[in-house]
Amino acid sequence: MSFTQSLNVRLEAAELPASQCLFSGPLDDNALACDTFVVLAHGAGANMEHEFMTQMAERLGSRNSGEHDGKQAIAVLRFNFPYMRSNAIDGKRRPPDRAPKLIKDFSLLIETVREVYKPKRLVVMGKSMGGRMAAILAGEQAVDGVICLGYPFVPPKGGEPRLEPIAECQAPLLVIQGERDKFGAKGQVEPWLAPFNAKLQWLTDGDHSFLPRKSSGTTQSANLDLAVSHSIKFIRGLDA
Repeated sequence: MSFTQSLNVRLEAAELPASQCLFSGPLDDNALACDTFVVLAHGAGANMEHEFMTQMAERLGSRNSGEHDGKQAIAVLRFNFPYMRSNAIDGKRRPPDRAPKLIKDFSLLIETVREVYKPKRLVVMGKSMGGRMAAILAGEQAVDGVICLGYPFVPPKGGEPRLEPIAECQAPLLVIQGERDKFGAKGQVEPWLAPFNAKLQWLTDGDHSFLPRKSSGTTQSANLDLAVSHSIKFIRGLDA
């Protein structure tokens, strides 16, 4: 049984919509040609096919495409959460499901990844809300690492920073944040993360999507490349 078939069996039993996944790197529906598997979750307002998600997945999956020795190459799987899958079926725009439903869906995906591919290293990565869900997931089940791309520290309407997922995360955690991120900017985030065993990397003048101002002297593409480099360094360091 293929990965998609196995996953859909689990989702149907849990009364969740059928899966929507995309593969990048040395990976397809039935085979994994490397040791490192990254599952990439989208943010609240944009699905797995958004340009940011596509660029991150393709750059991460292709960076080591010539190093298929089972150690250096990285496979990436993007997926849509249930509300995005429902949106695709009827065209209606829905807000994100509540966290327990998102985590249940995420967990079923991870269970199927382990069963079908048996990766040596399994890393969960997420954009914004997806990163928060990845950190929550890592507090409930074993993964090898967590990477948060633009972690939504402060809710859109303001309030206390969302630190509980980071505090309870049981895996090594990396936060990659734009310096101007409205959900947690440089100067705000450092003291919030100080009590926790989390790594933090800044992207020059980046906003929540890592986009800098023209006057910064850098580009979103350069920041995306840097985010990928930070991610690969973090993943390789998991064996240290």
